[in-house]
Amino acid sequence: MILQTKGEILEILTMPPEDFWNEVAPAARAVCQRVFGDRLLVTAMLAYTNICKNQCLYCGMRAGNQIPRYRIPPEEVLALSARARGDGLGRMFLLAGEDLHYGFDRLLTIVSGLREQGYTVSLGAGELEKSQYQALHDAGVTEYVLKFEMSHPDSFQRLNPSTDYHKRLQCARWVKEVGMELASGNIVDWPGQTLDELADDILLMKELEISWAPNIPYLPAAGTPLAAEGGPGSFLLNNKEMAILRLMLPGIKITAQQPGINPETGLADETGNVNAIACGANLLFCDLLPEAQAKAFRPIDQRKVSGLGHCETVAALTGLTLDLGGM
Repeated sequence: MILQTKGEILEILTMPPEDFWNEVAPAARAVCQRVFGDRLLVTAMLAYTNICKNQCLYCGMRAGNQIPRYRIPPEEVLALSARARGDGLGRMFLLAGEDLHYGFDRLLTIVSGLREQGYTVSLGAGELEKSQYQALHDAGVTEYVLKFEMSHPDSFQRLNPSTDYHKRLQCARWVKEVGMELASGNIVDWPGQTLDELADDILLMKELEISWAPNIPYLPAAGTPLAAEGGPGSFLLNNKEMAILRLMLPGIKITAQQPGINPETGLADETGNVNAIACGANLLFCDLLPEAQAKAFRPIDQRKVSGLGHCETVAALTGLTLDLGGM
């Protein structure tokens, strides 16, 4: 099954559930199997600060939202990562809010330390200057995670009033120009999103030649303006997007850590994860944060991402083999 056009994308987005699960999802899973074999990728994940300057209407960590805030100093970050390295994990997704006062030099110290520990490093720290992206690449970051969230400028500007759509895409271009891979994606089915917008989101991911699609359905966060407008988003539409992306971009990573019917299980819902894998997703997270910080890093409510034991359970349920990225 080859997808090229917006019309073909919309055909799947509007397809009855039975037809999707019987025809499209198996085709996407077959492509993933052909490219990645029986491997289910695992990456360590560590959010070193939840302080953010932005006022995004959908994010629970928006500036001014009343949640506990934290910054983890470099030495503690590297102590946590060292323990995970000892467990065989070799990929690190380092992420944060856009914290203006954490210190860029401290971030470079963390990246250099992770590389010395043997990690392949993906980083998501928001919009930076091109020279800073270059410095991060030089320090050892191979992939930068910068979600565009919404592909239509008017929607982006309404929901992301602290920044600018064209600036976001300029930053995405800089990431690639300095030699890093670009991970990027959208929020699926936020209140008011049309299927036309969703199809354009998918086409933008293809245009950007992303390395990883970190997409999830819209999930309301307490204290945010968008939560008053509706939600959560459609899990089925999110599954459809994953399958479309696998068919259009066979070699990318796609987040399998997805919610299910029970909100208490967060992104570690076994059914949600298994369904995502059935649609071609192939990446799980192992959260390294201590419990207090894990609860405070909450762009969405019930973010909950579990540890390596959860990944092992999902692998057993799907018959796949965990690839921890260790050498």
